[in-house]
Amino acid sequence: MKGIVLAGGLGTRLHPLTKVTNKHLLPVYDKPMIYYPIQTLVDAGITDILIVTGGNDAGDFLTLLGNGKEFGLEHLNYTYQEGEGGIAEALGLAAYFAGGDPVCVILGDNIIESSIRGAVEDFAKQKRGAKILLKEVSDPERFGVAELDGDRVVRIVEKPKTPLSHYAVTGVYLYDANVFEIIKTLRPSDRGELEITDVNNAYIDRGELTWNELEGWWTDAGTFPSLYRANELVARKKMS
Repeated sequence: MKGIVLAGGLGTRLHPLTKVTNKHLLPVYDKPMIYYPIQTLVDAGITDILIVTGGNDAGDFLTLLGNGKEFGLEHLNYTYQEGEGGIAEALGLAAYFAGGDPVCVILGDNIIESSIRGAVEDFAKQKRGAKILLKEVSDPERFGVAELDGDRVVRIVEKPKTPLSHYAVTGVYLYDANVFEIIKTLRPSDRGELEITDVNNAYIDRGELTWNELEGWWTDAGTFPSLYRANELVARKKMS
C-alpha cells in the first residue's frame, strides 16, 4: 500500500499566517504540521509516500523534508497541484504514483493521536473498494457527516445544517485503484472543486465502502480554533 499526504491549497482561513507560508508548514507544538500525517503513515507501516502540495511555497517542503530521513525513509515523492481544484483533484494527481496499488490518503492538516495500522490491515483484507475512518464529534456540521443505517454508511453529506449523526468523516481514506477512474467521472461542485465526499458516495453506491471508528483524539488544524486545539492536544500528550 502506498501513502499520499494532501498538502496543497491556499489556507485562506488561516490568513494572515498563510500569506507567507503554506498552512501545512505552520508549527503544531514542536513540529511543523506536515510531520504529523507523515508519521501517521509511517507508524501504520507505509513507507512509500507522496506529498501533494502547491502554491508559492511548494519548494519549502523539499527543503524541510528532503527524502524523509527524519522519518526513517529512504525516499519521499512530491507532486504539484496548480490552483485549488479540491481534495479529489489533488488525489487524482497521484494516479501515476499509485501505479495500480491501493492507497492510504491523509489530509495534511489532520492530527491523530492513535495509530491507524488496524484500519490499514483491515482494508488489506477487504481486497477492493474503500474504507473511511469516522469519529464522533460535538460539532459535526463542520465536516462531512456519515448517515448510518445500523453499521452501514448509506450517504455522506458535506457540512449539513442538520446532521443526521455525530459521526464526522476524518481526513483519512483508504482506496483501491478504482478511485482514479471515479475521480475522472466527477463534476465540480458549486464551489468549483472536485469533492472527496463525491468519491466516497460513489463507493457507497457501488456497495464497496466500509468504515472503522478512529481511536483516540483527532482534529484538523485548518482554522484558528482548530489549530489552537491541535497545539493543546499535542502538547498535553507530549507532557503527560
